[in-house]
Amino acid sequence: MISIPITTDLLRGAIDLEQTERGILPHRLPAWARRQNDDALLAMAESQSSGLRLVFRTDATVIELETIPTKRTYVGAPTRPDGVYDVLVDGVLFAQGTADGGDVITIDFATGGAEVTQGSSATQRFELAAGSKLVEIWLPHDETTELVALRTDAPVEPVPSAGPVWVHHGSSISHGSNATHPTGTWPAIVAAKSGVQLVNLGFSGTALLQPFIARTIRDTPADLISIKLGINLLNSDAMRLRAFGPAVHGFLDTIREGHPTTPLLVISSLLAPIHEDTPGPTGPDFAELAEGKLTFAARGNPDEVADGKLTLAVIRTELAKIVAQRAAEDPNLHYLDGLDLYGEPDTAAHPLLDNLHPDADTHRLIADRFSTLAFTGKGPFAAPAQVR
Repeated sequence: MISIPITTDLLRGAIDLEQTERGILPHRLPAWARRQNDDALLAMAESQSSGLRLVFRTDATVIELETIPTKRTYVGAPTRPDGVYDVLVDGVLFAQGTADGGDVITIDFATGGAEVTQGSSATQRFELAAGSKLVEIWLPHDETTELVALRTDAPVEPVPSAGPVWVHHGSSISHGSNATHPTGTWPAIVAAKSGVQLVNLGFSGTALLQPFIARTIRDTPADLISIKLGINLLNSDAMRLRAFGPAVHGFLDTIREGHPTTPLLVISSLLAPIHEDTPGPTGPDFAELAEGKLTFAARGNPDEVADGKLTLAVIRTELAKIVAQRAAEDPNLHYLDGLDLYGEPDTAAHPLLDNLHPDADTHRLIADRFSTLAFTGKGPFAAPAQVR
């Protein structure tokens, strides 16, 4: 077996690679941005591998990938399934695997505490047919994954990136929450359907209009950009209406410093009935948690909207107004109502089982609708992009 150095020309979707004592840890935020962050939830989310994949051409019939995953458990909640690795050969899903062992972070909702237990690496072995082929190994979207070693029985060659680069920022649904495998998240499905190269900056629970995320998008090469805003501002009860508008303007201003004419799509939140007219914060439903079921509940009071607290209905109205105002001078800025991706008519057939996140089938539904609305007809991404 040949040991293959894991370098930036093999790994797509990552913003930065950190050399650790045990291997290479891909990040979805640059080091300077991570230094400005003191939110443990964002630190965990940005290190998780949503959209990250090893891509190369090879004649190899055996591939071994040694990793150290970081798995999550929640006190009182059901055990989470292991993260899935998707292996695509010539664009078709060929095999899947999971990594045993690894580190474990145990999170206690009641106290807000977390404890990390270190574990050992695990090696997955994939056997492929003979002949030259394009191989993509998509890392688990919901696990932090340190890459220890890549071994093959034949040399590998980097593959030039083909197609426009799509940078997408959002919250847990964009990150892939409740999708069952990495190419099953709605952004990954869209990228495959539309022939674009995904850089997924979806961060579970932490899309809060942080200036360093706007600067990261500004500095990241992109042919298409979308940002999905709303739900996490309620989850955390982080902002009121008076501050929300200026913060959105500032976020968009920063992106436009680096991408003045790039198609930029602002997407409001999907339907979340618990927060349509009720502000945050959001928290686990402890009654159901006691029964071993993790669901979420709104803890705000609708009467607080008069004092400037945000609801999803308020945020959609404000975002539409901001985009319409700016689009008068920025014809490449567009708005998409999240209710067109998942709305009230969908709740019967596609309920949000934890009150916030779609299941695997609903990720596919959202992807199909986004692909149609954004990439076809008069959609904002329908015109051929000027590829870098």
